[in-house]
Amino acid sequence: MSNIRITKQFSFETGHALYGYDGKCRNVHGHSYKLSVTVIGTPISEKDNAKYGMVIDFSDLKKIVKEEIVDVFDHATVFNKNTPHVELAKELSDRGHQVLLVNYQPTSEMMVIDFAEKIKQRLPQNINLHSLRLQETATSFAEWYASDN
Repeated sequence: MSNIRITKQFSFETGHALYGYDGKCRNVHGHSYKLSVTVIGTPISEKDNAKYGMVIDFSDLKKIVKEEIVDVFDHATVFNKNTPHVELAKELSDRGHQVLLVNYQPTSEMMVIDFAEKIKQRLPQNINLHSLRLQETATSFAEWYASDN
């Protein structure tokens, strides 16, 4: 049977700041991110399987991405934990804000790498992550492809 790619799209709001950057993005600001997750696999061929004909149930893919990415990053502020932003992060957290400290500069490029690793770990064995597209603005996005990595 043929390999088929399926894609599910998600959106979430996240704030961040790029420490050491020489432009406006060094300031705390936010984006309305759009994430497209594409997986590849062979549709289930057992006719008695409730998910017959599916590569993966869209609701199963949604559950993985929501738990690993959307529910974690939505309405959170992300800082690199190896920068002075940790002081601001502590202050925000102490005031009840959702703050994430990550091991990388929170650019779209680095976030999409992080997201790929998290999603790959949760996919069933017979399903592979094909690609991710993280759109930061209407005209700017980062893409990750398994074939490139």
